[in-house]
Amino acid sequence: MKDNSTKQTVLIVHQAHQAFVQMSNIKGIERSQAVLQMAKKLEECLDDVLQANTLDLEISKEMSVPDLILEWLKLTPQRVKTSIEILKTLSKLPDPFQKVINSPYQVTYCQNYSQLMPLGVIALVYEALPELAIITAGLAIKTGNSLILRGSSEASNTNTIITQVLQVALEDANFPSGCLQFLPSEEGYSIEDLVTQDQYLNLIIPYGRPSLIQKVTQLATAPVLKSAMGNCYLYWSLSNDLDLVRNIIVDSYGTIPDRVNAIEKVLINNQHKSNSIIRLFNHLKEQKFNIMGDESLVADFPEYLTPLKENQWNQPLLNNTIAFRTVENLDSAIAWINEYSSGHANCIITDSYQEGRIFAMEIDSALVYINSSPRFYRYLPGSNSVFLGISNQKGHRRGLISLETFTTLKQIVIGDGETTNN
Repeated sequence: MKDNSTKQTVLIVHQAHQAFVQMSNIKGIERSQAVLQMAKKLEECLDDVLQANTLDLEISKEMSVPDLILEWLKLTPQRVKTSIEILKTLSKLPDPFQKVINSPYQVTYCQNYSQLMPLGVIALVYEALPELAIITAGLAIKTGNSLILRGSSEASNTNTIITQVLQVALEDANFPSGCLQFLPSEEGYSIEDLVTQDQYLNLIIPYGRPSLIQKVTQLATAPVLKSAMGNCYLYWSLSNDLDLVRNIIVDSYGTIPDRVNAIEKVLINNQHKSNSIIRLFNHLKEQKFNIMGDESLVADFPEYLTPLKENQWNQPLLNNTIAFRTVENLDSAIAWINEYSSGHANCIITDSYQEGRIFAMEIDSALVYINSSPRFYRYLPGSNSVFLGISNQKGHRRGLISLETFTTLKQIVIGDGETTNN
């Protein structure tokens, strides 16, 4: 059984590669029309998608699936409609490959320029969150890539119907049949079999809890773009704007359902007065947050806080829990955040321009927010920006995972037919 599923995985990845090669002749306007066709088919099949999702929810509840996964799994009509709107937005964007980019350096005395190009075959390994298949498919097809989806068993029925609808739309648009593939986990298709197909697989994007990201990263032989969520820090400097602090914390939890940039840890300058801290605690409790703290703060505010374990300061909590600790100054806050945060989104509340500037320059983070909510928006209605998530890795594509993340760069050199002898 294992050998058969491995062979089938190899075949599917090879088919995706062949489809990618065929897609090289497809024009940008045709890719846009295909993405729009995907949106239209999903609108037609909205009820079917929601019915499949209801079945997945019922099965998952009977199997005592964690509440976090149930929250990620549950599709509402609005969540699907937002994904459809994202596809429509992508279909209207200019072809990313029509833009010529000035070369950042001269390789010869000839003319040089750079050109965005498709990556090839992309695999999305994701946990629940069925709409990610829709969004990733839109990004992949818009950029001329093939996509392989490997979802979790909790969303089996939902993932199946979504993939089938998208495949029909792409077939109607005359796209190669292998450009969108689906590996059902319940049929024995393992993550390891997929992520080790480096001969044809050009990028793997894992999306889910840290355990999934770690598993894919350790097993993969193809390049991995790590995504991150949670364990974002806020440093409350000697700003007296308590309203800003509490509004930013609460707003950071507004993304539904995966609170990617939620502020889970708050560092408080130890010169803040107790009454300001208590007012913040009271507000958060009113908003149904569970608040915790280090030993020192728990001792000072035992009626408000419960202790956070030492090994949790560098781990995402992924629920409505916020942990607090005090620090002496900006330097100690920066040192703590650089050691313990997930490194994808961190914030500071300060009245000092200089403090904000130092924080921005010294924090080792993909995104830095100064007196601003870090709330993650996958898509803002009316905008042209679509983001799958956030990568906290250094090097390739750190930060927001966008349309450009699904491309690579080719440098082109144009000569005049002559050579230069040194």
